[in-house]
Amino acid sequence: MEIVDEICERGVVERRVGLKVEGGETVPGIVWLPEDAMGPRPTVILGHGGAVHKRAPEVLGLARRLVRHRGYAAVALDAPEHGDRVTDKEAARAMRRSLQARIDEGPGGPPMAVDANQTAGFLSRVGSHVGELRALVEDFVSTGFIDDRLGYWGMSMGTGIGLRFVASEPRIKAAVLGLAGLGAGMGGADFEAAARSLRVPILFLFQWDDELIARDAGLALFDAIGSTEKTAHINPGGHVQVPVFENDAAEAFFVRHLGAGA
Repeated sequence: MEIVDEICERGVVERRVGLKVEGGETVPGIVWLPEDAMGPRPTVILGHGGAVHKRAPEVLGLARRLVRHRGYAAVALDAPEHGDRVTDKEAARAMRRSLQARIDEGPGGPPMAVDANQTAGFLSRVGSHVGELRALVEDFVSTGFIDDRLGYWGMSMGTGIGLRFVASEPRIKAAVLGLAGLGAGMGGADFEAAARSLRVPILFLFQWDDELIARDAGLALFDAIGSTEKTAHINPGGHVQVPVFENDAAEAFFVRHLGAGA
């Protein structure tokens, strides 16, 4: 992993990095860690949602609080065709408009229309990014950046990708997932199979009035998760209205399962 640049604000170092992956591509990412940090510490990989990027407000806010409150490190990568990896800007703008239009319709409306090509493209990007996240873990292990205190947090697309990643990466010890459901644009049987294979503690967040994910789909996903230790937090409101206090719950969850920071 190469360091591109670094700034420090109120005790939080924000390090822009490039992760070299198979095929020669450099995946842009950000690592957040305490100022003057030395040695490995609990680390949380953050997965952003669809149509946003590695420094989206919800990602940045959680990363900074984990560093400031707990002495953790946090890291986020841009998923394919997101953030600094967008190759078709008009398609990215169209996706944002489509998502916003569906949210504006309110809960209970028809699901977003997705054709076969869009589904195939999404699943291809999912597979690629799962591999990139595993490469990230390998890089951190090889450099001694992390020990065995590794967690994952990701909402919406961050669960569509992250649930598969967590299921395939035994070094993840606990995960916060949510804003996703079975048969709700997250892929088919492999997504459900990955959910059923989970064994690590899971905190699952869901919005009761989610415009993008039907209630029964979200509840079905929580039911499918195979972990014996799993908890659901359900709040009123839409897809982008997760209460800020759920960051308190995520922070406490990680401390419970990853331990205190340095």
